[in-house]
Amino acid sequence: MNLELTFLGTASAIPSKKRNHTSILLSLKDEKILIDCGEGTQRQLKIAKIKSSKITRIFLTHWHADHSLGLAGLFQTLGMADYSKTLKLYGPTGTKKKIGLLEKIYGKFKIKIEIKEIGNKKIEENEFIIESKKMQHLKECNAYSIKVKDKLRIHKSKLRKLKIGNNPELKKIIQGKNIKIGKKIIKSKDLTFLEKGKKISFILDTKNNVNTVKIAKDSDVLVCESSFLPEEKEQARNYKHLTWEDATLIAKKANVKNLYLTHISQKHENKTNLILKNAKKIFSKTKIAKDFDSVKI
Repeated sequence: MNLELTFLGTASAIPSKKRNHTSILLSLKDEKILIDCGEGTQRQLKIAKIKSSKITRIFLTHWHADHSLGLAGLFQTLGMADYSKTLKLYGPTGTKKKIGLLEKIYGKFKIKIEIKEIGNKKIEENEFIIESKKMQHLKECNAYSIKVKDKLRIHKSKLRKLKIGNNPELKKIIQGKNIKIGKKIIKSKDLTFLEKGKKISFILDTKNNVNTVKIAKDSDVLVCESSFLPEEKEQARNYKHLTWEDATLIAKKANVKNLYLTHISQKHENKTNLILKNAKKIFSKTKIAKDFDSVKI
């Protein structure tokens, strides 16, 4: 299954000329999953040539303005566009109440929204598994991961050796069942291999805690906030955020393959080259995300 990340907003609390408020889009098969919806997300979608009507789910990490201001506008746009799907919205405790408050201000949204308040939880879907872990921020906050399920695949070279062409029985093979073709019994284990599903994790706004490594464990890609510099460690702890050094150490401990730093403070914009150079000394597969970066996984 092909996966693609599009960074729509990579700023910290205050947007800049180069960076919009936080929002990331994950595309996989028929799903387009929005992680957070900061101010200006709709415009970013337009620039990235992504139709908002294609969004199927939203994962909201928390209700700070820089992560949620774009929700009401997006819902109203979808209503005017005759959005016919049920939009699934995942968020921390209090999400239902806050959506209700938005509707008191702006009027009832003309789309169907299925709200799921989750903390430490796993949700199994047909093609992937959603996991959330509670973080430690100034408000209720979740980190999320999406793990594509492992699948049995057929060794095409072995098919050719056995001179097996297209056969409806092969469907059973990838279900782990043995089949009989002619007089020959073919075992699933002899003809298949396990394709590991990709995992993407998102840690946005938290101080370091035991759940950061747990949610990121064995991720192909970890997107992690890095609001502060190591020399601002005390400030980071007071505001319950991570430094870029924290993020690299989480990636290292969690056996992550690739790390993308985001939630970049405007104060550090002219220091990103130095930050990246130092971050790579701890975790070599580190990148600093920019608005409209696209990553195929």
